[in-house]
Amino acid sequence: MQRLGDKWTPLVLLALAGGPQRFSALRQRIGSVTPKVLTSTLRTLERDGLLLRTVTAQVPVRVDYELSDLGRSLLGPMETIRLWSQEHVPSVLRAREEFDRTRDDAAF
Repeated sequence: MQRLGDKWTPLVLLALAGGPQRFSALRQRIGSVTPKVLTSTLRTLERDGLLLRTVTAQVPVRVDYELSDLGRSLLGPMETIRLWSQEHVPSVLRAREEFDRTRDDAAF
């Protein structure tokens, strides 16, 4: 669960949902992630069995990343969470406003 809750894991998994990608394409697709953070995230996801890293011997060496079956199995639950979030954003925002208002009132 810790892995799924980090900032970059869901973005990497979603970026790879369409198929294999090279590091540079993946980084471009995700956006503001640094190479160091992306490398660390990819290694961790590979270690956890969520993605596959394929090295092709050519000049220069080609490295592709793709979701494993285990990684693909997370796409459905992630979509469910996205839909839940989209549906409940107004309720969350109202709860925040109510919380902040009662906190501000209590401060006086």
